[in-house]
Amino acid sequence: MTGPATRADLLSLTPDALAALANRGLVKRAAKDLDAGNGPEVAAAPDGGISGTFPDGTETSLPAGAGLEAATCSCAATGTCRHRICLVLAYQRTAAPAPETEDQPEAPDAAWSPGAFDDDALARVLGQRALTAARRTFRAGYSATLRRPTPQDPVAHVELPACTVRFLVPDELGYVHTDAVAAVRGEVTVLAVWAFRAADERGLTGAEVRLDVGGAPGESRDGPGPALGPSLGTALDLAGQVLLEGVVHTGPVLATAIGRAAADLAGHGMHWPAAALGDLAAQLAAHHERRADHDPARTAELLAEVHARHRAARGPDRSQVLGTDERAETPLRRVRLAALGCRVAGTAATRTADVYLAHTATGVVLALKRRFDVPDGARLTGADLAGRRVLGTPLRSLAAANIVSESAARSAGRVVRVTAGRIAKTTVTPVGDAWETLPAALLVRDYAAEARALDALPPRLVRPRVEAELVRAVEVAGVRDIGYHPGAQRLEAVVADAAGTTAVVSADYSPHRPAALDALAAALAAGPRLLTGAVRRDRGGLVVDPFAVLTGDGVVLPDLAPGEGTAALDAPPPDVRDPLSRALDEALAACAEAAHRGLSRISPGLRERIVRAGEDLEANGLRTAAGTVAALAAALTADDPHRAVRAWATAHIRLLATAELR
Repeated sequence: MTGPATRADLLSLTPDALAALANRGLVKRAAKDLDAGNGPEVAAAPDGGISGTFPDGTETSLPAGAGLEAATCSCAATGTCRHRICLVLAYQRTAAPAPETEDQPEAPDAAWSPGAFDDDALARVLGQRALTAARRTFRAGYSATLRRPTPQDPVAHVELPACTVRFLVPDELGYVHTDAVAAVRGEVTVLAVWAFRAADERGLTGAEVRLDVGGAPGESRDGPGPALGPSLGTALDLAGQVLLEGVVHTGPVLATAIGRAAADLAGHGMHWPAAALGDLAAQLAAHHERRADHDPARTAELLAEVHARHRAARGPDRSQVLGTDERAETPLRRVRLAALGCRVAGTAATRTADVYLAHTATGVVLALKRRFDVPDGARLTGADLAGRRVLGTPLRSLAAANIVSESAARSAGRVVRVTAGRIAKTTVTPVGDAWETLPAALLVRDYAAEARALDALPPRLVRPRVEAELVRAVEVAGVRDIGYHPGAQRLEAVVADAAGTTAVVSADYSPHRPAALDALAAALAAGPRLLTGAVRRDRGGLVVDPFAVLTGDGVVLPDLAPGEGTAALDAPPPDVRDPLSRALDEALAACAEAAHRGLSRISPGLRERIVRAGEDLEANGLRTAAGTVAALAAALTADDPHRAVRAWATAHIRLLATAELR
């Protein structure tokens, strides 16, 4: 190799970064070629350009000041080829490190910020058209989640509503990876840089930052000033009516009005409160039809969520609370997805199957959704759906597969749409060991560290309602207890990580997946290596709602298991909740019962129960929560329905946040 120039950008490219820019197969093949002596003869030009000549005569070059996309190669490949990757690896192996001297400056800190790029630099690399397109989005406003570089993960990330942008090499715009298609790559890169710039200007220096960027100051979609518009006010009024009358007294007229309000909110771009109202309408319908999927605690949480989002929407992160106005869908470049299982749900007339797919290049999970109509008089369970074809593959195979697609599109809510066709190919292969090689953001090995990461998130009531936000693969070192709670129709198991920290696996019965609990209990008893599911923080610990279990015999998909759920399950372990958890549970249950019966119809016995719940919270040191419950008890005796609704919402929001974050 000749020439003194050193390409710091090429030396910074890790195997993971190269895999993101190309694919892991090309990186492995290039490394094998190099190890076998089939690598190139590397030459470095004075300006920093790198060229290589391979034994078969292939010539490849990497121009100075540009990324892999600007590389040229004499082979027949149309995109990034193994020769380009092999040249980078060869350069990394042969580049002589500069000698260290006392006068030599220290290496730059890894915690750099993409916000340091100015607009002139963006225009030079990405083009003026990308900035023009990005300015339109900036004027409307958009939300972003930033992950700053850390020693464990030196790559800066930006999660935009419909794509992810990763800055693989510090201080270099030529090595930006995004899952968006090439047509919008420049625009989303500019938006990601501006998001970092906005966070830097506001002094938001945390490892993970959520913020709103752009938008006209003091204006909202509903008009100037802080007003939130009539649609959200209507939603609040309807939630108040349900609270006052009680779920047991809510008729079809009010349920229909809630459904219309949800559609109106969605039409105004307020997707998250719209989803909460939609779920509330479903709970009311389930109660009216006396279905097993009605849950008073869940109904109370949805009522509290409507109030919480209304209150938080007047803060600085409005779009995070209400939902984004970004484009509904963004086409993706060629993607590799690893299926993490399936969740079957539905109503009397429909069944839904959600397949969760890990996008390993970006470290996020997407949801592939399918809906099936239930014929009149038919019984359609998860086992019946297992053989239905999705993307030309039986659902049971797709839910435990690797998927490579050139025709995928992703929504702001992380729902992915994949089409199968002759031109844009989609291939499906068994998942193999893909779970064990997931990025650190998706593979939980340390339960305590994952719990701390969840603690840093905003309360669930006001977080964006994106699909699969907290779906993870969880490594299991041991299973301690497995038991079934007949009253709640819930299977719970205690699992442990390698350090002995425990988490709870909790799965509820559903008539749409009758054999799921039996299959889950058998898989857990068999000694699982990994399980996938939605994780959450609750009552001071980590809880996993499972979708799939990896055992020595392969992947078990409980929701698609055949059977009627008749296996004998062990009794649950003894209740070892601490006094604080019991006090919180009782207060939440009392408030949920008040919403179920109706605040205007509270019996003296239920009011006394609420008073006692507040006293128990006070005795356990939760004085603020106790004060909100005491205020609710006082409001229930006053002749002021609006005061009662506000007091209930304040108390339940406080209790839910305390239970989640304590």
